[in-house]
Amino acid sequence: MPVCHIAFRTDASSEIGTGHFMRCLTLADELRKTGAEIRFICRELPAHLAEMLTEKGISHFPLTGEPPAPHASNLAHSHWLWTDQEHDAQVCLQALEGQTWDWVVVDHYALDHRWESRMRIAASKIMVIDDLADRRHECDLLLDQNYYIDMDERYRDKVSEDCRLLLGPRYALLREEFRALRKQDVPRSGDIRRILVFFGGIDADNFTGQAIQALVRLNLKALHVDVVIGARHPQLSDIKNSCIAAGFTCHVQTPHMAELMATADLAIGAGGIATWERCCLGLPTLAFSVAENQRAQIRDAAEIGLLLTANVSADIPSAICRQISALIDNPILLRLTSRTASAQVDGKGSLRILTALGANNIHIRRATIADARNLFDWRNHPDIRAVSYSHAELDWPSHLQWVEQTLQRADRELLIGELDGRALGVVRFDFQDITAEVSIYLVPDAGFSGQGRNLLLAAEHWMRIHHPKIGRVAASVLGDNMPSQGLFLGAGYKMQDIHYIKELQD
Repeated sequence: MPVCHIAFRTDASSEIGTGHFMRCLTLADELRKTGAEIRFICRELPAHLAEMLTEKGISHFPLTGEPPAPHASNLAHSHWLWTDQEHDAQVCLQALEGQTWDWVVVDHYALDHRWESRMRIAASKIMVIDDLADRRHECDLLLDQNYYIDMDERYRDKVSEDCRLLLGPRYALLREEFRALRKQDVPRSGDIRRILVFFGGIDADNFTGQAIQALVRLNLKALHVDVVIGARHPQLSDIKNSCIAAGFTCHVQTPHMAELMATADLAIGAGGIATWERCCLGLPTLAFSVAENQRAQIRDAAEIGLLLTANVSADIPSAICRQISALIDNPILLRLTSRTASAQVDGKGSLRILTALGANNIHIRRATIADARNLFDWRNHPDIRAVSYSHAELDWPSHLQWVEQTLQRADRELLIGELDGRALGVVRFDFQDITAEVSIYLVPDAGFSGQGRNLLLAAEHWMRIHHPKIGRVAASVLGDNMPSQGLFLGAGYKMQDIHYIKELQD
């Protein structure tokens, strides 16, 4: 059964921050492109975030009313839930209205295997987004998009053996605009002309204000400074006034974060998802942990050169001043950091997660001899012949013989993708050792323009299930076939020699 109903359980507040909500929303946006039905279940979601869901047409079930007093718990973040896990599970099951959902995605430090086990009533599968690794989970898929030195060991004994782990920033949930701007990104020279300051959507401890103090103290006249804050920043008015006085540009709840990162030469900011957004665009960063769960992330990322950090004393502005002054005189270090960061995060993590979820409403089946006539007509269509290696029109007897032989071959799979009961396209895999060469086309004149990537991802997911020993997919594309080149690059393939290559376990 194709994936089409997906629920998210996450929260946001001044204490929790907005990062959990935003990374769920990024995944939800990608899922909606596949036709999935999405529902968010959140307790006391800030109004501007609820409005964001409404504007996107995403269903939102608010958990309101007076919850019972929280029970004692061994989780460090239990107080984030405002109630106990049993009660939260009960009201979440009510929010799912007795339906069976293909996936329930949970991103919440106050929920563990106890809540997840209860949700099995309504969820075919459960995905957990985590980065603490401090509790047990009952899930089918676990995502931790952060880099840690001990990444492969963190979830040992915390998930079942059959749980699939997606670990590291290659799976970072980045919005589509980061992938798009990365293609246009120019390697940085190491010179600092423009600085971006961003410490998250809420920044309860006002690191933003302290960074502004530091930059004012440096008095770098030729420097352009962009300061980004959320609409609920507790010192919003003071920061706006400070920016005006200093000649800095203040952006409140900006939709242009990717563009600001792409044009900056250095960022000053926190950990969290913004770390991987900056890495994707090769933006060198002076990073500070604004929450306990960011300490290990920033420390380990700095260890392999993905970002820069500093030991912070009580006087944060002085620490920033020292670091910025040193970096201005060290463009080589900034260039190296930029290239190292960019190499680690390619912006295609969301696509990899979609593949892991099998998240589209496309049904993949093996072709049969009954499909021969349709295959003949589709393959002979002028649009398909124009992008094929052979432009010649096929004759029926030869085609029928080819189909009959293909269906008997162990080293080939001929697949039909269907959407809403109608044929969408054709995918063929030819096997050699652990590599499968893929050929793909959409059914011509069927009104499925733009579904090529979804068809390809669905076929890759089918391959993982039916041919688990295949580890790599390759594609050959004619040099002037720009749509096909864009299709494979957009689906996470990389150009190697004359082929587009993708590791199927990604």
